[in-house]
Amino acid sequence: MKKQNTTGIVTIKKYANRRLYNTETSSYITLEHLATMTREGRDFKVVDAKTDEDITHNVLTQIIMEEESRGEAMLPVSFLRQLISMYGDSMQGMVPGYLAESMDNFRRNQDQFRSAVEGAFAQTPFAELAKRNLAMFDAAASAFKPPVGGVASAPAAAPTPAETTASASKDDEIAALKATLAQLQAKVDKLVS
Repeated sequence: MKKQNTTGIVTIKKYANRRLYNTETSSYITLEHLATMTREGRDFKVVDAKTDEDITHNVLTQIIMEEESRGEAMLPVSFLRQLISMYGDSMQGMVPGYLAESMDNFRRNQDQFRSAVEGAFAQTPFAELAKRNLAMFDAAASAFKPPVGGVASAPAAAPTPAETTASASKDDEIAALKATLAQLQAKVDKLVS
């Protein structure tokens, strides 16, 4: 009888021959399957089949390297250099939390950004380009989507006055972006006429 997974976390076993075994589906899978699971918000844990050591971090890093090598690099060289320079630095311990919080903020603002861009480019020659850029934006953001049913991060605290001000300034930034896009649209319309 198959053991019921009550935690919602799928266990993936990695064998010495580098094969990955999904214990939920009782089948061998690839890194691409794990990338798809991540995009779908499925939480999983990869363990070494022999030692039972959690190697999820290593496998996720390997997935990122595979994605980056396919030609559509998302991580700029300057970012990678800065990240590497932080290893061994006294601030190294703060980097993971900072990056996680930055990506959380990025995902929270994703819908606002999408609405602003879609509204600005509707019915223009740039509409198709905007759609493609938003699709790439979604793909990038989905890589950092928090897992569903996984280990939850600390509950969100009530917004501080600084955060409230930051939110208001983000609204101002969006309004400025819309105004700039409207000006660009007017220039494009003038060129097309």
